[in-house]
Amino acid sequence: MDDTRRIPADSALPGWLASLPPGWQPYAMLARWDRPVGIWLLYLPCLIGLMFQRLITGVYVMDLVWAVLFLLGATAMRGAGCTWNDITDRDIDASVSRTALRPIPSGAVTLRQAYLFLGAQLVVGFGVWLALPLDAKLIALLSVPLVAAYPFMKRVTWWPQAWLGLTFNWGVLVGAAVATTITLPVLVLYAGLILWTIAYDTIYALQDREDDALIGVRSTARLFGQRAVLISFCFHMGATALIALAAALNEAGRIGALTAILFLAHGIWQAARLKSSREQAALAVFKSNVWAGLIVVLGFALSAMAPEPKSRSLFAHHEIVLDTPPSTLDLPFGFKVKRPGPSPADPGETWFASAAMRALQREGIIGPSPDDITASDTP
Repeated sequence: MDDTRRIPADSALPGWLASLPPGWQPYAMLARWDRPVGIWLLYLPCLIGLMFQRLITGVYVMDLVWAVLFLLGATAMRGAGCTWNDITDRDIDASVSRTALRPIPSGAVTLRQAYLFLGAQLVVGFGVWLALPLDAKLIALLSVPLVAAYPFMKRVTWWPQAWLGLTFNWGVLVGAAVATTITLPVLVLYAGLILWTIAYDTIYALQDREDDALIGVRSTARLFGQRAVLISFCFHMGATALIALAAALNEAGRIGALTAILFLAHGIWQAARLKSSREQAALAVFKSNVWAGLIVVLGFALSAMAPEPKSRSLFAHHEIVLDTPPSTLDLPFGFKVKRPGPSPADPGETWFASAAMRALQREGIIGPSPDDITASDTP
């Protein structure tokens, strides 16, 4: 087959792919290196988890090293996942026009070669895994069953996008474990990112809805039918609510709130774009979710680096009672009034008690105090 005909029509980097040696091209397509959106969507949750927990500790220089290691690990493991997916889906891919020219169904890569390539990528991922702290190592290992089972989900459930959400966003737990530990706000954030994945992968599945129906593959795009765009936006709103809640629980402050607002605004734009194009822009809208993820990463990073200003109130703070009360009383909006209080000669009495004693003395009910008698005798 001519080399130019092996380049998929929907490749995101056809020029780069064509520039590779012919023997490398099938493996690059097998790992989807010519479609880096998937790498970003696997990589960004790792950064989100790391920056989310840095809201507590602050950002460290070492985080740059973690960011590089996460990128290397995401590239290797996303490629390994795609290779495993193509191995298990080779018969299905041969029946779908969009995937018929993938390396395994087209014969460009044999099944044995695909397994060897899978092993090589896992070795790279294992090297990154060795560099992680112990807690993060254990968390990362728990993702293996999710990755292994994902290709089969479309055969047994209408919700393979939810399983993908569990798998693709596992990095938020790993990133959090690298920073500090897994906390309740981290789990809330993880749940929000799962809803986000259901939203964007439903959009991606709109491209294959007809072919999936012919071969019996299930997806939320088929399940939601004509309301797929609306329901995917509802999942995006749910993701926004959970991201905002997690940010509030972790004291992300005003920047965290602004992050959630911008994330929601991006979801509104996605829904409007899909509606205006009658779902023809599904692939472009799906790819734009990289920017949605970057909004969350940058928002949490800025919140972690920028100190939150002290909160102010229109109302006065609670008064602290001192041994000697202050001479003025603070009121709302900066007003002050002079506080009636004891004279310097009577530091131990309150203003009310002093006035009452003087009134009783005037009426002759009680005699003058010893202090008054001493004062009157003084020349």
